[in-house]
Amino acid sequence: MKSKVSVLIVICLSIVMVMSCSNNGMFIGVNQTNVELSKANYNIVSTNLVGQSQVGYLIGLSTSFGSSTQTFALARVDGTGMIYKEAIEDLWQKFAAQHGKIEGRKLALANVRYDSEILNLFLYTSVKVFIRADVVEFIN
Repeated sequence: MKSKVSVLIVICLSIVMVMSCSNNGMFIGVNQTNVELSKANYNIVSTNLVGQSQVGYLIGLSTSFGSSTQTFALARVDGTGMIYKEAIEDLWQKFAAQHGKIEGRKLALANVRYDSEILNLFLYTSVKVFIRADVVEFIN
């Protein structure tokens, strides 16, 4: 009877581990566009603009290495888990609130920096991501 209970516990723990939440950080694509700001064809519209996003998990552990965060946890209890997407959307929303609509303008982010704040407790782990950038607008 004890061996059946042990096997059942191992199976349940395996299922929980397989069905748990994880966040592997950001995607850094190789298809980036480089913009050379050597000519006087742009204006710096905003400096040190910050977008942020947060996510929380139960029974987990989060780490951060450079511009990437990683989380392995049992269940997400706060946020959507798409922290980099939400942080960049928050950055653009803050820009639009301060400087008007974005559509139809020739804007680019420059000097992009990624910061993270991690809280690891035994029962709860939280990751907050900050994206800081300067916004330049190209002129004709």
